[in-house]
Amino acid sequence: MSEDFRLDMGAPWLNLLATRGRHFGPQPIERLPTPARLRDWLARAELTPLAPVTDADLDRAHALRETLRPLALGAVDGSVPRAEQVRALMAFLEPEPMRLAALDRLHRSAPPTAAAAFARLAHQAADWLTGPLRHDLRACPEQDCRGVFADPGGRRRWCPSPACASRGRVRALRERRRGDS
Repeated sequence: MSEDFRLDMGAPWLNLLATRGRHFGPQPIERLPTPARLRDWLARAELTPLAPVTDADLDRAHALRETLRPLALGAVDGSVPRAEQVRALMAFLEPEPMRLAALDRLHRSAPPTAAAAFARLAHQAADWLTGPLRHDLRACPEQDCRGVFADPGGRRRWCPSPACASRGRVRALRERRRGDS
C-alpha cells in the first residue's frame, strides 16, 4: 500500500523524512495526511504523546520534516546550511522533559505532547547532523526520491526502497546496452 510507513531509513528522524515519498517527483506520496496517521507514525517510532494529536500538530510535523530535509541533503552533499535553516531547526529544539525508569529494561517517559515528540526527533537529527553519524548519511540517487538514509557500511547505493534500486538497475542496464550497440 502506498501509504505504508517507511521505517527502514536508519533512525526515526530519517523515517520522518520518508513520510513524504517521491518528494521530488510530480506526484509525491503523503504518508501523514491526517492527525490519526501522525499518531500511528509516532506510535511506530515509540513516541506516542499523552495528549491527543491535532491538526496543528500535523502541520508542525510537516514543518519539521521539511525543515530537516534540506539540512539532511546538505549534510550528504557537504553544503553549508543557511542561517534560516538552522534557526528553523532550533525552533523545534525546545527543552523536553524526559524521565527514565529501569523496569524490565530502561524506559523513557512518553512525550506529553506531539510538540515534545517533535523535540525528541529534532534533537536526534541535530545530534546526527552535527556529530560523527553525519558521515553515514547517503541520499538515494533516484531524482524523484532523494531519500536520506543511514549507511554505516558505506556500501549502499539506493535508499531501502526496492523500487528505487530496481529502477536504478534497469536504467543502468539500458545504458550499458545502448553503449554496446
